[in-house]
Amino acid sequence: MKDGLDLSLQFGTFPGAAEHRKVLTSARVRRWVEMALAAPGEIAVRIVGAEEGQALNRQYRGKDYATNVLTFDYGQPPVVSADLVLCAPVVEREAREQKKTLEAHYAHLLVHGTLHAQGYDHEAGERQALEMEALEVLLMGALGYPDPY
Repeated sequence: MKDGLDLSLQFGTFPGAAEHRKVLTSARVRRWVEMALAAPGEIAVRIVGAEEGQALNRQYRGKDYATNVLTFDYGQPPVVSADLVLCAPVVEREAREQKKTLEAHYAHLLVHGTLHAQGYDHEAGERQALEMEALEVLLMGALGYPDPY
């Protein structure tokens, strides 16, 4: 494992994938995930289209729509093991709606997903949500991005 992170970056087949590949270089994705990782990790990041994103969200969360990021957590410290699945069309739409760059939104969602892989859960109550959001703001600032909220 280089730098404590064994990273796999995968792209599904979807319209506009080439533009997302330009933003999501291995070096950037590694930097974003490592910033949020508090322990060694084995992380696979997969960028998918709307159809695959919807199918995964339906199968694993019972929600029949594509969402921005899904975190599949397989093991927490001493080694964090997870798959992070990001739905490119949703990320692109949200970035546009929130007036963020695609890069900044991907950075935020990868930080967010990596925190989920380590047990953070913003849906577990207000205190946990505030703690996770504060950490995301701190990490995004350290990466040179504005407050994502």
